[in-house]
Amino acid sequence: MGCDRVALGGMTRVGVVFPGQGSQCVGMGVDVAGRFPRARALFDRATELLGYDLLRLQADGPEARLRETEFSQPAIFTTNLAIYQAASPWLTPVVTAGHSFAEFCSLVIADALGFDDALYVVNERGKAMQAAAQRERGGMSAVLGLDTPRVRAVLAERGLTRVSLANFNSPTQIVISGDFDELQAAAPAMLEAGAKRVVPLNVSGAWHSPLMEPAVERLATAVRSRAFALPRFDVVSNVDGEPYRDVETIETNLVRSIVNEVRWHATALKLLEYDLDLIAEFGAGAVLGPLVRRIEGSPPVIAVNDAAGVERLREAIEQRASIKA
Repeated sequence: MGCDRVALGGMTRVGVVFPGQGSQCVGMGVDVAGRFPRARALFDRATELLGYDLLRLQADGPEARLRETEFSQPAIFTTNLAIYQAASPWLTPVVTAGHSFAEFCSLVIADALGFDDALYVVNERGKAMQAAAQRERGGMSAVLGLDTPRVRAVLAERGLTRVSLANFNSPTQIVISGDFDELQAAAPAMLEAGAKRVVPLNVSGAWHSPLMEPAVERLATAVRSRAFALPRFDVVSNVDGEPYRDVETIETNLVRSIVNEVRWHATALKLLEYDLDLIAEFGAGAVLGPLVRRIEGSPPVIAVNDAAGVERLREAIEQRASIKA
């Protein structure tokens, strides 16, 4: 993922984040691939490795197929990195993090894993999770307006033992995951307990829940088959909210993440310890940026979703660099 850097007048401390499952949409990545050869090259390589035209799937859909995790994970992974590649001549990140499997994007840009190897593992991960999802019908919903103890209490009070907490996106945005019927019953229970909203997520299974246990062995085999290196700059794990300091932890956390909770809020708090001038989110939608902005003391956040977003980021970095020069 190396590239030439454009020399800027001052040092801008940039944190990079990547959204994960649910950020996919028909049309994502298409204009960036059309405008930036380095982005198009990444899609071409992905198509060669996957055996199907990834960019055409993203351009034409159908949305239902793109929503299937077997396809959505490689699509999100490649799109995130293609948009990053388009902007990379102006970037020298000091820290990066990805939500859920998008941590693979962070590992790639930090040279801890090559693109080809990462796409292989992501593709295996998506297939394993899709197979697990077909065994038991499940889903995920975001609960807005309740904190973690209250969400846990509601599930316990209603006896919803096959629904668990999956993502801690903010103190009052908790994603629950599990059996589809129990998830449907959880929604009115959360609203009765004071939740502002309960929003079903655009996913095809119960990610980060015990229902994904059947996918663990296949993912572990894929992870063990590839060689990881220490990142050349910090990658903050969303499993524990800490930067990686050894390869063994990288491999362990990547496997654990398929059933473990995503501690995004803790991850975001760790990012803010790096005294960043700005945070750039690379992906099809502005998913993580709004969560970061709600944290007191957060730096400006720029959503880089398309070619126009790449230009906005370039202008912002050049402006800040000239001020600091």
